[in-house]
Amino acid sequence: MSKQDTPGGQASPQAASRPNIVLILVDDMGYSDIGCFGSEIDTPNLDRLAQSGVRFSQMYNCARCCPTRASLLTGLYPHQAGVGHMVGNHGYAEYQGFLRDDCVTLAEALRPCGYRTLMSGKWHVGGAYQANQPDSWAPGSAGHPLPVQRGFDEHYGMLGGGGSYFNPPYMVRDDRLIRVGGEGYYLTDAISAEAVRMIEQASDGDQPFLLYVAYTAPHWPLHAPEDDIERYRGRYRLKGWDGVRKARYERLQSAGLLDPGWSLSPRDTAAPAWNAVAEKDWEDLRMAVYAAQVDRMDQGVGRIMDALERQGIGDDTLVMFLSDNGGCAEFLAEDSNRKEPFRYDIPTPDGRPMRLGNTPSIQPGPDDTFASYDLPWANASNTPFRLYKHWVHEGGITTPLLVQWPGGGLAPGIVHRPSHVIDIMATCLEVAGARYPAERDGITVTPLEGESLVPLLRGRDQARVQPLFWEHEGNCALRDGEWKLVKRHPEGWELYNMERDRTELEDMAAREPDRVKRMSAEYRRRAAAYGVRDWPLRR
Repeated sequence: MSKQDTPGGQASPQAASRPNIVLILVDDMGYSDIGCFGSEIDTPNLDRLAQSGVRFSQMYNCARCCPTRASLLTGLYPHQAGVGHMVGNHGYAEYQGFLRDDCVTLAEALRPCGYRTLMSGKWHVGGAYQANQPDSWAPGSAGHPLPVQRGFDEHYGMLGGGGSYFNPPYMVRDDRLIRVGGEGYYLTDAISAEAVRMIEQASDGDQPFLLYVAYTAPHWPLHAPEDDIERYRGRYRLKGWDGVRKARYERLQSAGLLDPGWSLSPRDTAAPAWNAVAEKDWEDLRMAVYAAQVDRMDQGVGRIMDALERQGIGDDTLVMFLSDNGGCAEFLAEDSNRKEPFRYDIPTPDGRPMRLGNTPSIQPGPDDTFASYDLPWANASNTPFRLYKHWVHEGGITTPLLVQWPGGGLAPGIVHRPSHVIDIMATCLEVAGARYPAERDGITVTPLEGESLVPLLRGRDQARVQPLFWEHEGNCALRDGEWKLVKRHPEGWELYNMERDRTELEDMAAREPDRVKRMSAEYRRRAAAYGVRDWPLRR
């Protein structure tokens, strides 16, 4: 809570104990990419947060950036919130590409009960933006809602999905497009700095605050400050992705995050063995830049945590940290023979051409490069699981979740119960003493799907009431207790017992046909209720 917390709006009688809430979301980061989840990347600030807080070993997202953001912000599944695919408008309310009028955001739910609502970072639930076509941008118009139109008092950040870290496109402050960049500018640092500023200003008021910090890191392109890159250059040269996967798997087991009975998934068949790789120095550099991006984000988290302590509100602030999907195996399209210019082919501010491509002739990291780290390194990021962002096997939908609230009576340790980003809204409402609204501007609001994590955070081993559901581009899953039904479009159903085989290596579908029948019927029922349509979408 703020230094002088006063109840208001729909707050409960316990409003005087309402905490501030800091929700930190990162972009395209795999399950094992931070130190407290097995990584060799230096993340001391997140590690400290984990040591004194709660780690969730089975926290789920929605497999892709904007669907997860829509779900996180509303407590609904992406289709219910209007982002069933991405940010393009496909002509259906479930696939309109921006937040629907019959859902409410965390900011819209908490502001009426006295919270100041702040956001620093990536929005990506407000319609489509083409990076190299600024004349087409229409922020704030119908179909392109801004954070300040969906409950946030302040926002600094990016409206679209990604772009240069040194010269980012479609940036806004509140309701105004702004130009950023120049000497020393780096987007991750700017998001952190704005978050710190918001904390310092809000803590001087008499309201508790919600701060949503949405980093673009470590989403492609591979951009990082040179000093950070140099600290990692050579770290991956000897053992490569094979060695990283093995070491991370062993550390995850030692930390108690993985059951010893779960085998490490085999290296993806599309990834060569490290000892067969010819361009080891270049591959080492690609992962070094990615690691530097994660490291720089962790530095920003450290500055945010320091700001809370300086303001004397650390004990009274609930902090949550997670990722929007698993590691990203996208090779990108810049190496294709597209007739149209690739949408990120934008010269640097001083006129240098962008060097687009994943090729050893281009050393990633500087502001005039645009590259990704590719499938083999994403396979390492998602250790011990298989598949990636976009798919709904564990590698695509599993995120580390860290929670800290020193004054909140949490039980430090590891929670192994399955949880989902739909649960964040219910959790925030409970700790804030707020009620989920029945209406928004006279429109009936879709009932909340998530379940509060507060009992789990306080040490109660509470089983989930409802199954969990996923659909993205025809990739489908249902998690009900220990069983997960999943398929990769356009293939058939697979069935896994997640207590015995969370790395999804032993498909039980042929041995459990009745269970497949029951669970697939439940999946279809929910898909119909949520407005899921067959993939590919047709109008």
